[in-house]
Amino acid sequence: MRITTVGLDADDTLWHNETIFRLTQDRFRSLMADVAEGPVLEARLAEVEKRNLALYGYGVKGFTLSMIETAMELTGNEPPGRLIAELLAAGREMLAHPVEPLPGVDAALAALSTDYRLVLITKGDLLHQEQKLAASGLGDLFAAVEIVSEKDASTYERVFARHGSGAARSAMCGNSLRSDVLPALEAGGYAAHVPYPLTWAHEFAEAPLGHPRFAELASIADLPGWVQSLG
Repeated sequence: MRITTVGLDADDTLWHNETIFRLTQDRFRSLMADVAEGPVLEARLAEVEKRNLALYGYGVKGFTLSMIETAMELTGNEPPGRLIAELLAAGREMLAHPVEPLPGVDAALAALSTDYRLVLITKGDLLHQEQKLAASGLGDLFAAVEIVSEKDASTYERVFARHGSGAARSAMCGNSLRSDVLPALEAGGYAAHVPYPLTWAHEFAEAPLGHPRFAELASIADLPGWVQSLG
């Protein structure tokens, strides 16, 4: 059965993202050095982020609010105004950070777009994701863009039915096993994992090794050849 549609994740699949978050976490750790040791701060921030996902969703704005909330908890709800100002500034800098496509992305998407419908499927803040796509210069290669609150099997079923010929004739590619691979396979599609050097703890999952519709690719440059091999 020929593949008609290819879904692609955005952050850390098409352009750098987690690196920016890690740099901001380093800045947060430095700002809080007199309040909490690094491991304690990181554990509390991870706990607060996880707790807030259902409220704020994914993205820079939710992360910034979680840093502020963590700072409040660790200072007994009395953080210095200077600290809050620094965290807000860090969040604004993340939102304004230049978009840097990863190596091989332009060529891979250009090759795929000649034979398949490309759909961007990403989590995060609507406005920020739209801004990053526009800044990337990749927008014209996509037939559709879906910015969703969560990626699960029903999301992929809905998106691939809306923009393609159903999940069974679609392939998803991304850096997250938890969000890009496992639910796409559950929906009945194919899925390729292209690892990024850094992975947010919330996105860790075991690779479905041996699954007939799964592939681990060394680079997104390998994606066109793999999709073509599917039929």
